[in-house]
Amino acid sequence: MRLKLLTLALALSAISLPGHGEDLMDAYRQARANDPVLSQAEATRLSVGENVNQARALLLPQLSGRATLTQASGADAASITEGGAPLNGGHQRTRTEALELSQTVLDLSKIADLHAARSQADAQDAQYQAALQELFVRVTAAYFGVLTSQDELAYAKANEDAFRQSYEQAEQRFNVGLSAVTDVYQAKSYYELAKAQTVAAQNALNDAREALAQITGKPVGELKKLRDDLPMVPPKPADPNAWVQEALKTNPNVIAQQYSVEAASHTVNAARAGHLPTINASVSRGTSSSWLENVGGAFADRNGRYGTTVGLTLTVPLFSGGATQSQVRKSIYERDAAEDALEAQRRQVTRDTLNFYRSVIAGISQVEANKASVESGQKALEATRAGFDVGTQTMLNVLNAIQTLTQAESSYSQSRHALILDQLQLKQAAGTIDVKDIEAVNALLE
Repeated sequence: MRLKLLTLALALSAISLPGHGEDLMDAYRQARANDPVLSQAEATRLSVGENVNQARALLLPQLSGRATLTQASGADAASITEGGAPLNGGHQRTRTEALELSQTVLDLSKIADLHAARSQADAQDAQYQAALQELFVRVTAAYFGVLTSQDELAYAKANEDAFRQSYEQAEQRFNVGLSAVTDVYQAKSYYELAKAQTVAAQNALNDAREALAQITGKPVGELKKLRDDLPMVPPKPADPNAWVQEALKTNPNVIAQQYSVEAASHTVNAARAGHLPTINASVSRGTSSSWLENVGGAFADRNGRYGTTVGLTLTVPLFSGGATQSQVRKSIYERDAAEDALEAQRRQVTRDTLNFYRSVIAGISQVEANKASVESGQKALEATRAGFDVGTQTMLNVLNAIQTLTQAESSYSQSRHALILDQLQLKQAAGTIDVKDIEAVNALLE
């Protein structure tokens, strides 16, 4: 029986059932609403933002009320006299009620803490933007991960089918004495290996679907695939250094680290302010009354009167056991660590930007080369099979040609998806990726 061409098997394997599949924007909208990583970044941003309100509150007026009730019994109560005569027995009670308003007049430490809290909040805002940009890439990578795994499974099934046909043909030729038993063993070996690869490909596809569902929070249905004619457009501007300079200015991770350095510098100022005087103003109004109860003899009662107290308190720190100096040193070390982290982040962004720029350039060439490899592999398989039919090619040559074509098809699929992802990652490294970029990728699906 004449073997069918592998290309036909691949085409049949790649055919999807009719119906409207999900696209990348559907996956992004689901991820935007359900991704726990982005939700965690949002909650952290809001939490850190509350530190600004708390730091500001310490510089605003503080109003508090106070009420106390005390009782003195025995000798303490007996020592109180009325009209010069001691009152024996019973106990004395005192009630105090007051309302106090205080205001910080000068405290450089609290002011520096407020500046630090604002810088920390700005840093967390930038971190949230980084998480949002990361979501663009994560959902696209997971989406194309499913597409790549689907292609791998289709090629594995087609490969298995082609090797099965080769194995059946080898058996038929051996049974009629047209070939040696070696051809049968070789074909069976390739066929069994292809079956194992199909199982592995199916398992990889299942995991890829779970990876996408992990981000979107929804089961993955039929997905739209990347169309054949991809635009092979190199990065603009065509200068990698221009991309690096843009990345160092707009990458949200770099911006977040810059704000972290600012926050650490304000923390140093706050620690140094621990050596400086503070001034606080206060005003209070209240009443205090005392009376005697269960007294043997006369009964004494004295009503309290309202009074107002206004004060200005100057506090000068003199010695704290070295704690203030230690806090200064600690904050300086933390600032130095933040500056080192900023430099590390800048270098990482520089490396990532150059790497993705080069990957896009190389990816264009890889897609074109892999496409040519597929075309050559198809022609080579046809010629090898024709030669096998007339006795000029061996069964091993046919099996190798099938395997070569399958590998070329797989490389072509992977390079196409990798090119799209590299383009997005380049924009992410530059800090310019936006939902419009996802929409542009979505327009390439069909």
